[in-house]
Amino acid sequence: MRTLCASTLIGEFFVIGFAGLVAMKTDGPSVTLVWTVCGIAMLLSVLLCGMITRPGGVQLGWVLQIGLIASGFVVPVMFILGVVFAALWWASVHYGRKVDETKAAWAAQQAVSPSSEPDAA
Repeated sequence: MRTLCASTLIGEFFVIGFAGLVAMKTDGPSVTLVWTVCGIAMLLSVLLCGMITRPGGVQLGWVLQIGLIASGFVVPVMFILGVVFAALWWASVHYGRKVDETKAAWAAQQAVSPSSEPDAA
């Protein structure tokens, strides 16, 4: 799960940065506010890469997804990109857990009955 979620979060890091560049050119919020919010969101996306497997990591990721969608009020295309990344986040968490469960089951099976094939060294 960690790899899939981290990949999604790194993609979001770049999208948030590019959205900040677009928001900076609008007549909406000030440049300082745009980069403060974008900087916090970008830092959160990077920090979450290491926190995914810890308690609350996935939930904090969902908070970031909601913020990404809400940023569409400043940069309208972010409504679409936010929904796309929320779907990617869901898929990363859902399928990442399935992969983790499959790996754990395989490791447990190997622990019970190790392979009879010799290692090729």
